[in-house]
This record gives sequence, C-alpha cells and structure tokens, in this order.
Amino acid sequence: MLEEVVAIRYVTPLREGGSLPGIVEADDLGTYVMKFTGAGQGRKTLVAEVICGELGRRLGLRVPELVTIQLDPVIGLAEPDQEVQELLRASAGLNLGMDFLPGSLGFDPLAYQVGAAEAGRVVWFDALINNVDRSWRNPNMLVWHGEPWLIDHGATMIWHHNWPGAQASAAKPYNASDHVLAPFGPDIASAAAELAPLVTEELLTEVAAEVPGEWLAGEPGFESTDQLRRAYVEPLLARAASIHERVVMDGPTKARPSQAPGWLTERLTPWPHPTRKDRDAQAGAGRDGKESGR
Repeated sequence: MLEEVVAIRYVTPLREGGSLPGIVEADDLGTYVMKFTGAGQGRKTLVAEVICGELGRRLGLRVPELVTIQLDPVIGLAEPDQEVQELLRASAGLNLGMDFLPGSLGFDPLAYQVGAAEAGRVVWFDALINNVDRSWRNPNMLVWHGEPWLIDHGATMIWHHNWPGAQASAAKPYNASDHVLAPFGPDIASAAAELAPLVTEELLTEVAAEVPGEWLAGEPGFESTDQLRRAYVEPLLARAASIHERVVMDGPTKARPSQAPGWLTERLTPWPHPTRKDRDAQAGAGRDGKESGR
C-alpha cells in the first residue's frame, strides 16, 4: 500500500484544476498536492491517479511520488474560502497526496525540447491508460530540475465509469492528434518495444493493490474489492500488447475538429527554435549573398 501520512497544515488551494486540489504539509515533514475524496469528480479520479501514476513510475516515467493523507477538516478552519471549507469537510479521512515539486514550471512546448524517444514513451503510456487530458491546451506536465514530469492522471481509463462496456471501450484506438507531444515526432514503436513487455499481469496486480480498499468498496456489479482490482488489470494488460498499432495522429475531422494549431507545429519545426541572433545572422548572410551577386 501507499505510504500514509497525516495532514497537519493546509497551506493554500490550487485553482488551476476543477477539483480544487490544495497544498498541505504533513507529519513526515513533506509537502504535498492533496486531491480530495469529497471533490465533485469522486473517488474514481483518485483510483485512476493511483493506478496510472504508480504504473508510470514503475515503467520509469517521471511521476511525483504518491501517498495517502489522513485529513482532519479542522486544519482548514482558518481558510476564508467557503468552497474550500466545504471541500475539506466533505473529505474527512483518507485522501491522495502527490509530492509537491517546488520551483517547477508548467510545460510549454515552445520553450522546452522533448526528443522523439521520450515523446514516444509518454504518448505510448497515455495511449495505454487512455489519457484524454494531456493536450496542447492542458499539458498536465511540469518541468522540474530540467526534466519533464507527468501529473494529473484522473481523466484516464474512462472505461471504469461504465464497467459493462469496459471491454469494448478499452479496445478502442487512441487519438493523439491533440497530444502536447505530437509535434515532436514521438517514436511510439520503439516505446512499445521497450515498455509493453514490462506491463505484466504481476505488475498490474501490484499496482492495483496500491489503491485503498475504501475507495473501491461498494462498486455496483462487484462482490469484492479483489474482484474490482482484477477488473482494472484485465483491460490494461490486453491494451499494452497492441495499443501502439492503434495510436492515431490525424488531422481534424468533423467529429474531432481540433488539433495542435498551425502556429504551434510551425514553430516546432525545426527544433530548436532559432534565436534572434541566429535569425539576424541568417538575414545578414542573405544580404551579403545578394550584394556579392551584383
């Protein structure tokens, strides 16, 4: 199971996400981004965070360490925001914490280079877990100590919101046309050759076991939490074997009209971006060439 800590101080809310996560300090002297069981998205968001985050870390991707956090709502009594107060009261008990990365910056595809190999690993992983929320609009990536880190995996494994249709949903292709790393030419085939053999039944069972049982209890259609954990293993195991063959990076369609805009793809080609000095030098060379040709 994930390490369990106790929140001792509510620091501040983070208003970038719809679930209103907050920064808290815990009794292990750590600082965490806390995601709440009482948020509108519900506990399945936290289940997805644990399974996909822990799977990513075991595959060698940079994902902040996860813990569970015991919350006593009294720690937020000094918080003036009524919405935060209500969220804390609704989240008494066990919540999820993600290691806070101090000084990290939001990933900007125009300012940070990602090679084809690394881009391929991230896109393949997102295809595996069906992550619909790492687009150029909302990258859900941070840059910390010069390296990209993957965060926010609550909008993954969409099939667990409708278990009767899970098998059919998990068999669908993954459209990466809007993926923030699509313009970097991700090498998905190489990523699949490297990572797919690592996604074993044993690994997925281990990852599913990290989810607190109280977040799984009472799921309609399942007699036990062990049966539900198994339901998470099966679609991911099947998907890992062939999802690389079903990753789509097409242009816009009527059903999916949006993709990375032209100004983004144009500025990413070629990489790295020319500096002003380089452009001035090129312009000077062009002027010299014209003058010498006279």
